[in-house]
Amino acid sequence: MQIQVRVNEEGALRNQRFAFTDRFTLVSELLQNARRAGATHIEVDYDAGTQILVVQDNGGGLDDFQKLLSFHESGWDDATSAEERPFGVGFSNCLYAATRCIVASRHQRVDIDTAAALAKASIDVESMTEAVTGTRIELHGVELPELGSRIETLCLGFPVEVLFNGKPLTRRFAVANLATMASPMGTVHLTGTRDGKFSYNALVFLQGFCVMKPNYGSFDEANVVHLDSRQFMARLPDRDKLIDEDVQSKRINAELAACWRQTLEVAKSQLCPELFVAIYYEAMRAWGQLDLLNDLDVLPVELFDEIVDYPIQDDDGSYVRQVAVAPTRQAVESGAVTLVSLDWLGDDNAARWMMARAKGYLIFDWIGLSSNHWAWRYVRFLDQETVQVEAVSEHICVQLEGRWIWPTVILCDSVILRSAKDIAEITDTGVCHEDVLYIPAGETSGEPVRQASSFIDENDQFLAADLDADRDALADLIRRLRSVDPVQTLDSLLQELRLGRYPLLHGKSFQVTVGVGTAPGYSVALVTEEGVCHAES
Repeated sequence: MQIQVRVNEEGALRNQRFAFTDRFTLVSELLQNARRAGATHIEVDYDAGTQILVVQDNGGGLDDFQKLLSFHESGWDDATSAEERPFGVGFSNCLYAATRCIVASRHQRVDIDTAAALAKASIDVESMTEAVTGTRIELHGVELPELGSRIETLCLGFPVEVLFNGKPLTRRFAVANLATMASPMGTVHLTGTRDGKFSYNALVFLQGFCVMKPNYGSFDEANVVHLDSRQFMARLPDRDKLIDEDVQSKRINAELAACWRQTLEVAKSQLCPELFVAIYYEAMRAWGQLDLLNDLDVLPVELFDEIVDYPIQDDDGSYVRQVAVAPTRQAVESGAVTLVSLDWLGDDNAARWMMARAKGYLIFDWIGLSSNHWAWRYVRFLDQETVQVEAVSEHICVQLEGRWIWPTVILCDSVILRSAKDIAEITDTGVCHEDVLYIPAGETSGEPVRQASSFIDENDQFLAADLDADRDALADLIRRLRSVDPVQTLDSLLQELRLGRYPLLHGKSFQVTVGVGTAPGYSVALVTEEGVCHAES
């Protein structure tokens, strides 16, 4: 027994109508055929009331009408077939979309009943006295709602002039309307080549129609690529997506990077280093061209942050700000400016951030330079250095029983931070280190709790109420422990107890003694007319 591939023609013809993505593919196929025929001008007219679509071009015309009804035979000459790789299914969409197709070219005309044609009936080709320039296709019974807006989008990158109901389409992404450069993959327009405002997004066209577009962002801010049709193929029959899109998209991105390389090299040769870096640094970083900075003395200002506020566990990095002017190479090499690499503040590096703040270090984004850049030799990786914390003149050590955190609190005159290379003294702000809050004389705010925790739970919810409660609790604790008036201190503590809620205590007097016994504590005694009685500790 032997088997072989067979094709059910009736089934193939019946199912072909479901191969096209949408009804507007009909228009793109007609435009595509006109372009391949050498047209320089195409007129599209559509009357929604009569549902008649007319496409007229000034191309080379049609010499063999059988080609219209020969499926999967392109009918184009060898040069066009090699250049365009036509599938030979474009006109079939007309048969499925319309009830009647009238095609005229040169001195010939054919009037096709689409149902009869799909039933493989013979269609007569008629001669005409008056010649038709190019090809004129008239389709009846075609439903194309909102074609006016759709055809504008459809022809954004189309290379041939198109008029819709007498008005020319803008075709703003056509090659003729863009500043372009040659590339091995085709023709490329890069956005941001003059001002450095680059984009990762790309509008990719093949044979004038879009095959890739960005998922977000404005088309106006996208790069535009017109692919070489000899190297790329779109899927049958719509040609709305590239074959092997995942592979081809990587190639397109690599070619865009190469185009940026070429653009940046030209800009570097034409501009002074300061201006070149100011305009194009972000583009260099985005497109992997950072080595262009290696032989320049100028550093990008984007790499440097100064600490302008109290460091806290905050993902927004609100306590740092980009410097106004980047340090000079001389300042970096002489040590006048210290560059440090430091992770965002967390549970284990608050002391390092406080050291950097006290010493005026600049936080340096070393990832923003290539590994061979000269600045690397002068970067301190502070996360790898040990910083010791010392309380000067410690007064008291207590536990803060907060709502979210329970750190040890040490009150002192000042805090000394030591590393192998530097020493700093902190007098005005608290320092968190190894679950201990060091509180110098100038700290009263309660803000150090924000170095102890981010106040974000396991569900990534910010606990604002817990933060407020713990910050207030620390501030109250500091105030009470540093108070020099014992009456005020006791009164502030009693206010929190709201003793008036307890009728048993109304009108009673008590004697309270603090710090009695072998361990710190207290005793309470009721004062009566007979004297002091019923004492407990």
